[in-house]
Amino acid sequence: MLELIIASAEIPLLSDIVVIFGLATLVILLFMRLKIPTIIGFLFTGALAGPYGLSLVNASTAVEMLSEVGVILLLFVIGMEFSLKSLLSIKKAVFIGGSLQVGLTIGATALLTYSFGFDWNVAVFFGFLFALSSTAIVLKLLQESGQVNTIPGRTTLAILIFQDVVIVPLMLFTPMLAGESDNVALSLLYLAIKGALVVLLTIVSAKYIIPQLLFRVTKTRNEELFLLSIILTCFAVAYLTSLLGLSLGLGAFLAGLIISESDYSHHATGKILPFREIFLSFFFVSVGMLFDITFLWEHIFIILGLTLLTFAVKFLLVAFSVKAIGQGFKEAFMVAFSIFQVGEFSLLLAKEGLKYDLLDPETYQYFLAISILTMTVTPFVLKKRENLACGILDLPLPERLANRLVNNDLPNIEIETDELKDHLVIIGFGLNGRNLAKAAKSANIPYAIIETNPETVKQESLKGEPIMYGDAANEAVLEHVNIHKARVAVIAISHPESTKRIIASIRHITQNPYIIVRTRYVGEMEANLKLGASEVIPEEFETSIEIFTRVLDKYLIPKHDIEEFTLDIRSDNYEMFRSLSPEGQSKFKIDLPQINFVSLKVEKDSGDVINKSLKDAKIREKFGVNIVAIKRGDKTTAEITGEEKLKLGDIVYVVGKPANLEKFEEEIEID
Repeated sequence: MLELIIASAEIPLLSDIVVIFGLATLVILLFMRLKIPTIIGFLFTGALAGPYGLSLVNASTAVEMLSEVGVILLLFVIGMEFSLKSLLSIKKAVFIGGSLQVGLTIGATALLTYSFGFDWNVAVFFGFLFALSSTAIVLKLLQESGQVNTIPGRTTLAILIFQDVVIVPLMLFTPMLAGESDNVALSLLYLAIKGALVVLLTIVSAKYIIPQLLFRVTKTRNEELFLLSIILTCFAVAYLTSLLGLSLGLGAFLAGLIISESDYSHHATGKILPFREIFLSFFFVSVGMLFDITFLWEHIFIILGLTLLTFAVKFLLVAFSVKAIGQGFKEAFMVAFSIFQVGEFSLLLAKEGLKYDLLDPETYQYFLAISILTMTVTPFVLKKRENLACGILDLPLPERLANRLVNNDLPNIEIETDELKDHLVIIGFGLNGRNLAKAAKSANIPYAIIETNPETVKQESLKGEPIMYGDAANEAVLEHVNIHKARVAVIAISHPESTKRIIASIRHITQNPYIIVRTRYVGEMEANLKLGASEVIPEEFETSIEIFTRVLDKYLIPKHDIEEFTLDIRSDNYEMFRSLSPEGQSKFKIDLPQINFVSLKVEKDSGDVINKSLKDAKIREKFGVNIVAIKRGDKTTAEITGEEKLKLGDIVYVVGKPANLEKFEEEIEID
């Protein structure tokens, strides 16, 4: 009888999981053919399977619980890919940018809602709801595009972290807005004390406890134990923060920060990612299940109008908040295009509003429709956020306003334009730009740099670099660095659309400079060449050239032949890589002798060959290997005499056949 009861309790959830995953598979396959993001597929799956769709899912509460696990794992992974040092480096964005964004959004939304005829307490509560953005959706998209560690990505993360923290006091204020008599001031004091304790625990755990624990776990070489310890850390810290009245998501993020300070964060991330993807899919499905398509259709124009108003208000306030912390307009617009939506924690807060009668059922449905619509368009907008930000900056605005957009309170850096001729223009001062500037300086080549990151411009100008802030697609900026007199212009940025605009702008002014462009993919070469680029260097092929060069070197192909092959590939614009079939004629003749070159460490202080002259040890006769160099301390000796002795701690560079090398290794190293 007990077995029947257990089975009947399990079957609904299992059947719901089968329905959700089966339907999601079909929907996402269709959406991928239409090039629609998978997140939209999960939202659509939830809408179809939910109570307002085909009513295929019964255990909606269980689905919501699974979805919360997904959010926890998402924030845990984000924390692991971050670090305490990185978090401290954006404290200004977290506390100033985050508080400005939340405070201004609450105030503006409350005023708008009050003007629509709602009571002031309900209006303030709406401010709470619209102040929050979707951590789960935005961070997932930033991760997939590799944008988390860019300046706009880090600023976006900072504001989202503040929102996740502020949800707690907002939850405490909600009963007060409904007329409850809780002592909110005392609760906030307790919350501050609890928060300080959690931060202290995070720092102590990150520095002393978790690294030691993971070291002992990894020594066992048991992957199951390692995974268990990682998951335990995640949920233990999340559970602890929930006991203290903080959010589970915040605890998961702190747990990730703790792991990130160890040497095992990357391995842990790889272990957790599959679980995160599975459980996070439940989150998006559960959000979609709240969507009443009938209500949307009946009130479509009102909902679309309110959605556009939400987008406009949040966009402007986020951009203002980011600009207020000293970032440029481009970065401010990119962040605003990332977090304009209503978030998942707003849905949680809205349920509290229903509970305390701050929302009626109809208003709740309006809010849900606006929330899900903004979440739905987020992947499309965020994917194009840099193009959209550049588009705003390129609008034909009045001169005074356009100048304000370009003015970023940067130092007035004067580049001696009169002296700039036959020079190099470097566009973008990332790793490639920095290395190019170093090389130009060493070769006494005059150069000027154009960069859009205001912090980089400030820092490098103080170091004496000839750098200026500006968008190189702007012809006025290009003319300021005498682009018409430049011999070479190198575009070392990673954004394809911006690169194309810059090439077009340069060629509109002058045909003089030789334009070298860095791109990520070979597919971008043709378009850049047509626009006027002189040479396009795709990273994917340059990486492959570096790899095959090292491989061929290890197969003892002559250096001259390797260099000739590399030159052929580059001179044909990589056509050889694109057209060469696996059955193509071999260019190299490999005559590989069965010898290796290795370095071995002397780990014994006594033995048949230790502390004896090489002449007496007869290493070549006994082991069939040749010692070509010995490193002792910081000094490497390549001129080996018969009187040389091997000592404990020496690094020995040896040539020989694999079997002989292994035999010699056994003689000098400890098993």
